[in-house]
Amino acid sequence: METLRVAAGDGRLSPAELDERLEAALNAKTHAELAILTADLPQSGRPAPTAAKDLIRLESDAAALRRDGSWVVPRRIEANVTSGSVRLDLTQAVITQPVLEVDVSVRMGDVMIITKPGIVVDTDDVSVGMGTVTVKAPRGPHTPAILRVVVTGHVDMGSLRARPARRSFWQWLFRRPLSQS
Repeated sequence: METLRVAAGDGRLSPAELDERLEAALNAKTHAELAILTADLPQSGRPAPTAAKDLIRLESDAAALRRDGSWVVPRRIEANVTSGSVRLDLTQAVITQPVLEVDVSVRMGDVMIITKPGIVVDTDDVSVGMGTVTVKAPRGPHTPAILRVVVTGHVDMGSLRARPARRSFWQWLFRRPLSQS
C-alpha cells in the first residue's frame, strides 16, 4: 500500500487507479496478488530489498545499539544486554517474512521495540526477575498483521518495552481538524 501511495504522489497513478489498487491490496490473499499491483511501477530509486539474514546478534555491555530507518528485518535476533540498550525501530524496516523471533537476555539494560499498525508483539514467553515488560498496542483502526514479533528470554533488573512510534509535535498539534468558525 505504501508503494502505491508513493507512486500516486509521484504522479505515476491517477487517484482513480490508486483507489482501485488499494482496494485490491486490501482484498489480496497472497503475495502474488500484491505483486501484480506494483509490477508495472518503478521503485522510484529505491534499491531492491536484500534477502533477510537468518540471525543478527546484538551485544551491548554499556553501549546503545540501534536498528532504525530502512533496515531488513532478519528471521531471528539475539539481544544480550548487560547495562546498555538495544532499540529496534520497525516503523520503516523492510519486512520480508511474517514472523520475527527475538531472544532477549537483559540484566540491567533496556530493549525497546518500536512498532507501527500491523505489527503484533508477543512477550508471553519472557521470564522477569525484578525488571519490567511492557507492550503497548498501536492506537487507531485495526490493521491486519504484517509481522508477528515473538519475544522469548529473560529480563533480570532491566526492561523490555514495545510501543508504537511517538507522534511528532506537529502531528500532535494537527491531530484534529481545525474547527470552523
